[in-house]
Amino acid sequence: MRINRDKLNKLAHTVADTLAEIDEVGFLEDRNTIRQEARKALETLLEEEGRIDTAARLKIANQRKIITEGSQEWEILYRKYYNDEVRKLGI
Repeated sequence: MRINRDKLNKLAHTVADTLAEIDEVGFLEDRNTIRQEARKALETLLEEEGRIDTAARLKIANQRKIITEGSQEWEILYRKYYNDEVRKLGI
């Protein structure tokens, strides 16, 4: 999934602000540092999701039979291959 820079920054701000509102959470760093780390973590997750998506699509494309994207068969295979890739990562 592609998220533009502004949306990613907004999401990171929301994460930092939400954490700051929780009484049990204390920051050892300033809020901006927390926001930057949240942004890095989100970028890493989105990059990994992109790699998983690409791998699942490649497996479908390599089938002997042509499977049309959006068909029920494609959706089933995509979910299966996507979940297989996630399991390989131990997530």
